[in-house]
Amino acid sequence: MSVLAGIHPIREALLAGRPIERVLIAKGAAGPRIQEVVELCRERGVPVRFEPREQVERAAPGATHQGIVAYAAAHRYLDLDDLPAGAGLVVVLDGIEDPHNLGAIIRTANAAGAGAVVIPDRRSVGLTEIVAKAAAGALEYTPVVRAGNLNQAIDRLKERGYWVYGLDERAEQDYDAADFAEPTALLLGAEGHGLHEHTRKRCDFLLRIPMAGQIASLNVSVAAGVVLFEWRRRRKG
Repeated sequence: MSVLAGIHPIREALLAGRPIERVLIAKGAAGPRIQEVVELCRERGVPVRFEPREQVERAAPGATHQGIVAYAAAHRYLDLDDLPAGAGLVVVLDGIEDPHNLGAIIRTANAAGAGAVVIPDRRSVGLTEIVAKAAAGALEYTPVVRAGNLNQAIDRLKERGYWVYGLDERAEQDYDAADFAEPTALLLGAEGHGLHEHTRKRCDFLLRIPMAGQIASLNVSVAAGVVLFEWRRRRKG
């Protein structure tokens, strides 16, 4: 992920449609040109955060940043309306914060035949260079959708006919007993706390991976691989 510093470079990047992960503005920075950048971010769905000036300085040390810096994403995001036609499987991620996990999930989703991966623009790592490296080239083939509101994105998928399967260790049904009606949306929760309650309630089915040992759950990228390839096996069958 590259860092852009200063009003003009950030404004031009936004106007050119370059994928921007987020914009940091120093608290107290103001003026019509700053406001124009804020409006451009709002139009393009780019998160804006107002942070102490010291944090902006740390983001672009030594640069003439004029109180504003931006993080440019490693790859372009897709809009939910632009999902590939006939995508039988979409992977929805409820706040994955580890870039290695996100990259591994995107790589596995591609290997299993998923049409896209959906991530929220808050409480989630974006498409950084670390994510791109962990994805091992899968970002070139599997589009990533960034949703401003994940709950609304799930609702829109359901309106398009998707059946939502959430992976949750509290579920009663084992993943290998699910029918996986198509098209399928597989919802995976964040590291540590799993699915948020609002996203959990939107699931048509909740599935668990039964554990034979003393550990209660798997790493989310490993769990994704287990369930994604069960879906793949059923589809081939």
